[in-house]
Amino acid sequence: MFGLIPCFAADVPAFPAWLIGVLNILLLLVGLFLILVVLIQRGKGGGLAGAFGGVGGSSAFGSRAGDAFTRFTIIVAGIWVLLIMILVKAA
Repeated sequence: MFGLIPCFAADVPAFPAWLIGVLNILLLLVGLFLILVVLIQRGKGGGLAGAFGGVGGSSAFGSRAGDAFTRFTIIVAGIWVLLIMILVKAA
């Protein structure tokens, strides 16, 4: 009608319902893990690091741990964003 081509692809789900549930649980776990990784990072300039009793100059994981945690945080955040994009496409 009115020159529109009917599309029946909307009737067929792209992902099974159980997979969407698994992806939601995985997104929740990755999000909580991302929060944990961010919280254990060493503060760069004091900031809120001292609010929880932390000392600005010391690190529990060594002096080079900041670089590794920064890269690891970026990777985990990328996985989190990728999961969100998959879930948006599945909805």
